[in-house]
Amino acid sequence: MSRSPTSSSPHSPRHSFTARSPTVTPTRARVLALVESSRFQWFIIAVIVVNAAVLGLETSPQLVREAGWLAPLGWVTVAVFVVEIGLRIFAHRGAFFRDGWSLFDLFVVAVALIPASGAFGVLRVLRVLRVLRLLSAVRSMRRVVAALVATLPGMVSIGALLVMLVYVSGVVSTQLFSTTDPEHFGDLPTSLLSLFQVMTGDDWANVIRPVTDAHPASWVFFIAYILISTYIVLNLFIAVAVEALEMQNEDDKREIVDEVEESERLVLDAVTELRAEVAALREELGRSR
Repeated sequence: MSRSPTSSSPHSPRHSFTARSPTVTPTRARVLALVESSRFQWFIIAVIVVNAAVLGLETSPQLVREAGWLAPLGWVTVAVFVVEIGLRIFAHRGAFFRDGWSLFDLFVVAVALIPASGAFGVLRVLRVLRVLRLLSAVRSMRRVVAALVATLPGMVSIGALLVMLVYVSGVVSTQLFSTTDPEHFGDLPTSLLSLFQVMTGDDWANVIRPVTDAHPASWVFFIAYILISTYIVLNLFIAVAVEALEMQNEDDKREIVDEVEESERLVLDAVTELRAEVAALREELGRSR
């Protein structure tokens, strides 16, 4: 998904238009200012929170029967989403469809309009995606998601390393402990499942106890496996995520600098044009005298 420029608004504007652009009409400029204002964005965030609460309350059939206002409130929030998307499309035009987050919002709102009965009834569960609109509405959440997406290549490499570690350990444990504890290490699939349980720390002591009771030296194998799979690999995941967040912060800083430089350039251009107009006016006044 594309990154949006930095702004003080929780839902920062994704696209910018200059006031001198001939394609921006006064009406469109006013709508653009509205949808990118901080008050409007905070209002949309509040509507998303209310909609999330309604979705949670609708999971109780008794509450739905007793609270007749629940369904109308849900449709009011959906109507607000539709109006918001319409205003953003009107303000941003084609730029709206080139932004990943905007397309995500459009998809979520479109899902909300699908009939909840008939052949599309199964899609009713997708209504919960409306809660995920907070990801696009809050800039800090967008930054975290962008950082997680950036970590995917590193995560895949670390995941492959973890798979190889578990597989090798599964083969070794099956060959060494299959006769001692066939319940947990009788074959390769069972060993892999047991080692995954040990890695997650789910009752791992009882999993390895029959083997360690029969082979006291086997604790060396399990301790080494736990240290490598849990602590080292987990720290690698954390390191990759932290690095991605730092890179995202650096990108945000560069965007801030670029925006400031662009603003300064526009101001300087305006001052230069104003000086030229003043000089031309003075010259015309001098000739008229």
